[in-house]
Amino acid sequence: MKLRNVLLAGLLVMVFAGMAMAADVIKIGVYEPMTGQMAFGGQLTVDGMKLAQEQAPEVLGKKIELIIVDNKSDKVEAANAVKRLIDKEKVVAIIGSYGSSLSMAGGEVAEKAGIPVITDSATNPLVTQGKKYYFRMCFIDPYQGAAAATYAYENLEARKAALLVDVAQDYSVGLSKFFKDSFIKKGGEVLPLYKYQSGDQDFTAQLTDMISKGADFLFIPSYFAEGAIVMKQARELGFEGDIMGGDAMDNPDLVKIAGDSAEGFSFTTFPYAPEMPDMNPVAKKFTELWNAKYPDQLPNANSALGYDCYMFVRDMIEKAGSTDPEKITEAFASAKDWLGATGSTTINESHDAEKPVGIKTIKDGKQVYAASIKPEL
Repeated sequence: MKLRNVLLAGLLVMVFAGMAMAADVIKIGVYEPMTGQMAFGGQLTVDGMKLAQEQAPEVLGKKIELIIVDNKSDKVEAANAVKRLIDKEKVVAIIGSYGSSLSMAGGEVAEKAGIPVITDSATNPLVTQGKKYYFRMCFIDPYQGAAAATYAYENLEARKAALLVDVAQDYSVGLSKFFKDSFIKKGGEVLPLYKYQSGDQDFTAQLTDMISKGADFLFIPSYFAEGAIVMKQARELGFEGDIMGGDAMDNPDLVKIAGDSAEGFSFTTFPYAPEMPDMNPVAKKFTELWNAKYPDQLPNANSALGYDCYMFVRDMIEKAGSTDPEKITEAFASAKDWLGATGSTTINESHDAEKPVGIKTIKDGKQVYAASIKPEL
């Protein structure tokens, strides 16, 4: 009996010690694509979060623990990842995901559980539409599409546009629609949509047709790997017009894949770039920290957004003075002029971030920050 009592006492000590340790930790969940089609964007985003955690590892006097789950670039896995973070890990808030379709899948689970989430770069309006607990650090596709159309029509003087759309991706379908609507509103012409499916490698049929119909501009709202292949094939077929893409093309490996075909390519991006002029103090600090930690890899907008999302969640927990998800949600919703590496962010009534759209261009094989656009919707 004595031995049994000793063992029981020891077990109770371990249980209470574990509870004490748990009480001293605040868990923030992360669900990003660490593998699969969207892995590169997810990994850059998580690297930004980890950099932020090194700078601000505590809140409310407690250590912050990042619980990172790979959603594998898959909608079902995204929903399962959020469920695991909530049910098993007991997180108080969540960051994710790169990829609008993944955020929409995960968002349904978080909404039912009442856990606040902020996405780093999911730009489809449906991600936050009608949601109480889902927010975003990025602009939305109507704004991004309008900015791309404005730049194409006014700066590149495009008049007859062709759009090559991945019909399997909500991001691609949505962004193409908003570009089309804005470009036509400005007086431009848009050819009937050219379509493909994720994973396709041959776009010659679509490109040949649009060239034959006199397109002087090509818009590809694709993820960077497929977009790079599209621009290579377009140039090989003799297309001489301007080519432009969305924020998912903002990737250091774009030029490696596309080669000389990337020269002159433009894309919308979040308002951060290591070479941008008039950088705010937070952006300067982020850039210095990133260059010190990753000297062989340039920072990009995705890593900056990951950094911002972590800092935002941390600051909102501090603002709420609580780990109660409802109070954190209230802090998210009331954020105004919060300054991060990607600029000043105000969360509006739709839970979207109000901030300008950046434009980058490939010049001499390097990304150059060309402009900040505030289009009229």
